[in-house]
Amino acid sequence: MDQPRESTRRPIRIPRMDPEGFGRASEGFARFMGTPQFLLYMTVFVTVWLAWNTFMPESAQFDPRALNYTLLTLILSLQASYAAPLILLAQNRQDDRDRVGLEQDRARDERNLADTEYLTREVAALRIALRDVATRDFVRSELRDLLEEMDERRGADDGEDSPDDADRRPRKKKKAKARRMESDDPLDAGSPPQPQGP
Repeated sequence: MDQPRESTRRPIRIPRMDPEGFGRASEGFARFMGTPQFLLYMTVFVTVWLAWNTFMPESAQFDPRALNYTLLTLILSLQASYAAPLILLAQNRQDDRDRVGLEQDRARDERNLADTEYLTREVAALRIALRDVATRDFVRSELRDLLEEMDERRGADDGEDSPDDADRRPRKKKKAKARRMESDDPLDAGSPPQPQGP
């Protein structure tokens, strides 16, 4: 017990099988056993076996009826004894795949729920932010009110002007126009500017 055990070689070498490949083979066999083709082939095989060992001469029978078809019973028993573990192995592999698929679906659902909650929070934040933002209708109404106020002020300014102010404005415009024309005259361009009296 206090010393490590020496490795001994086994006299019979057991071949190692790939568990994945054996599992795939067992699943294929289990799927084939659950098909109508297998039932049809099995029915034809048993029918031919029974017919041969029943109606053929006794010298040609290899599993006589007198022995109650012992060989056929043995073959069917062996088939059943091997088929049951293979079907269970295939079912266990399918259960493992289903479990992995359910875990992946659960993780995907959790991610989708988290994304949905994040998007809901973002939409709520945008709605709250848009309450403080001026909308197009609000800006239009404000501009309309400003234009109405400007029109009212313009109308009030036009009503308050006196006739003297109205006469003075055209005179100022005429004087300014005359000065521009004098400065644009090419003959007067070289002459020095004339002093104007008080």
